[in-house]
Amino acid sequence: NVKWGKQKYSDIDVSTDEPPEVFKLQIFSLTNVQPERQKVMLKGTTIKDDWGDLKIKNGVTFLVMGSADELPKEPVQKTVFLEDMSEDQLVSAMNLLTGLDNLGNTCYMNATVQLLKSVPELDKSLQRYVNSLTGGSTGGIDESVTTGFANLIQNMKSGSQASIKPFLFLQLIYMRFPHFAEKTEHGVPMQQDANEFLTELLRICQQNLKPITNDTEQEMATAATNKQRSNFIDQYFGIDYDVELQCLDEEAKDEAVSKSSETSLQLNCFISQEVKYMLTGIKSKLKEELTKRSPTLDRDAKYCKTSQIKRLPAYLCVQMVRFFYKEKGGVNAKILKDVKFPMSFDAYELCSPELQKRLQPVRDRFEAEEEAKAEAQIAGKLAGVKKEILKKKDENIEYERFDFEDDIGANNSGHYELQGVLTHRGRSSSSGHYVSWIRRDRDEWMKCDDDNVTPVTLEEVLKLSGGGDWHIAYVLLYGPRRLEKKSTTPATGDVATTAAVPMETGTSNGDS
Repeated sequence: NVKWGKQKYSDIDVSTDEPPEVFKLQIFSLTNVQPERQKVMLKGTTIKDDWGDLKIKNGVTFLVMGSADELPKEPVQKTVFLEDMSEDQLVSAMNLLTGLDNLGNTCYMNATVQLLKSVPELDKSLQRYVNSLTGGSTGGIDESVTTGFANLIQNMKSGSQASIKPFLFLQLIYMRFPHFAEKTEHGVPMQQDANEFLTELLRICQQNLKPITNDTEQEMATAATNKQRSNFIDQYFGIDYDVELQCLDEEAKDEAVSKSSETSLQLNCFISQEVKYMLTGIKSKLKEELTKRSPTLDRDAKYCKTSQIKRLPAYLCVQMVRFFYKEKGGVNAKILKDVKFPMSFDAYELCSPELQKRLQPVRDRFEAEEEAKAEAQIAGKLAGVKKEILKKKDENIEYERFDFEDDIGANNSGHYELQGVLTHRGRSSSSGHYVSWIRRDRDEWMKCDDDNVTPVTLEEVLKLSGGGDWHIAYVLLYGPRRLEKKSTTPATGDVATTAAVPMETGTSNGDS
């Protein structure tokens, strides 16, 4: 028997083959008195860590002294289990992305919006634009499209709904671009090309989103001496090239090499029989042969066009050029070839010597941090440290700026990380289905299939390189690889933390 205050508990089984701690746990289950608070006595003897010389017989009474813990209170809010949640509650609880309902072959629009929504600076720029508008603003349809785009992203960010019906934004798109509103002979909206829509939407934003300016007077003075970009899109998506055009005809070998500059908002990866990797396809576009009229020969001749990147943007769009016009059938047929894309992309070798020199200081810092991380991993293994300890969480980390002080929105290292993939499933651009795959964390990805948003693994994303009728990468969005502001110098036996935030998969140049 056990007596605790006025309470008495009978017929309790006790085994002296087990330590008294087991008996105290039994008492705890009856009285709610923690074992460390219990004073258990038998015939004036206090029981401690062992039974000692106590002779315990059936029917004896133990005296217990000690105060019980307060019983847990009923939760203010009733626990809701996942299986009992609505779709909207699941989105909020699991921190999922908000989906977009398909309003009739509008997957091209939905996938593009999800891809661009992953650029935080674009979201901020759109909200600044909306806040800057006055009640009497009459900017026309382009202003309405930009405002509608900003409001749609803001509604998606609220996380209060599993999916949104983007009726207003779609109507604005139809008004601004009537060809997107074309229908089949049966009255069904026609499928449109997602990359074409992406290009048109960026052009609208080019016209309306003002450039980001430096905050300090010193930085503003430095930037004033450099070429200023007229809008946000050119800052964060604009690519500049140095272009040389040389005639290959022997009769015009003395013709001077023509030099010029070009700009674009995305790199193109051309897919031929020889191309197996994204970088190879990009290079084939940067050095190509073309035919044009020679001023020296006064006739058409072959030229070699060589382009080198002289300015990299923070966000690099890469279009996999998979569609070509097929006269037989009159459709834009699709190249299904498997072309591998890296999770971590290094654009250094695509750049001009001048830009390479400018990128080098930050690249050296990345290299130093990679070496520090490798040494820390080796030290951790030698010390028997678990691998999980070497992984540093991304929470509350401050990063260095990824651009130059005199070129806001540029990339100052040439290093990128994949943060979004827009895929197409089907055999032609006028049919099939578009989906976006968005990276949320280091290895956490979300598949945004219209209103159906689900978590996916990194392995599933890597399978999007092509080779069959499954989803195939069409537009890749790379964001800047970030460098932490501070790195920790480890003491003896400690594990170092790395300032670089590298991807754990993929290659640095895409062809290794």
